[in-house]
Amino acid sequence: MKTTKFYSILVGVAASVLLFNVHLFAAETDDRIESTAKQTFVFKTYLKNDDIHIKSQDGVVTLTGTVAEESSKTLARETVANLPGVKSVDNKLDLRGTPAVDSDAWLITKVKASLFFHRNVYATKTEVLAKDGTVTLRGDASSMAQKDLATEYAKEVEGVKQVNNEMTVLTATMKPGEESMGIKIDAMGEAIDDLSISALVKTTLLYHRSTSALNTTVTTSNGVVTLGGKAKNAAEKDLAGKFVSDVHGVKKVVNNMTVE
Repeated sequence: MKTTKFYSILVGVAASVLLFNVHLFAAETDDRIESTAKQTFVFKTYLKNDDIHIKSQDGVVTLTGTVAEESSKTLARETVANLPGVKSVDNKLDLRGTPAVDSDAWLITKVKASLFFHRNVYATKTEVLAKDGTVTLRGDASSMAQKDLATEYAKEVEGVKQVNNEMTVLTATMKPGEESMGIKIDAMGEAIDDLSISALVKTTLLYHRSTSALNTTVTTSNGVVTLGGKAKNAAEKDLAGKFVSDVHGVKKVVNNMTVE
């Protein structure tokens, strides 16, 4: 009788210790999720001026606060969703001063976001105007190729009907040592973590109308991005690879998408 009681107590103690360790591990995982997210390149660079609060409970992450743009909301979700230990993300971020959907101001926001994710365009020196779906680009481009690329990316934004590119090519007038925003960020490539690259890639594909409907999987290892999923045709597959290759931090693209 005493032996049975002893073993019962022993089992109870062991169960309590095990339960405590499980809770402790879960708490440590939640703390790691919250701290790691804040240290990613996306949060320290693209989202640094946004008010984002991250709370993880047993791997279920809730995002609260306010962001300036829809793209920031998407970036935050995609970055956190890829963190080890995250089971799901409840994105409760609010947009501050959001322009009406499909308005010219809304279109300007989307075009600017699309340009900013790519390294081979002069995003910070590009002025974007919009009137009834017609987008006008002004500012500087380091080459004609860069100017044409800005036009192509702007045309890819949902809602854009026409693009007038009035940008000035500065090839002959750029001073020695002067760099575009794309080159500056690209030079920081070692500091761009894989989580941030994957988030930037997914958001980029979402913002281009030719790839927004694609069910694309994205994995990144040491800057090498692997794309999976399905494309309707070879042209769509190639376009996805092209857009991704120009995203900040991407060193190489392995396109494993299949054509339906």
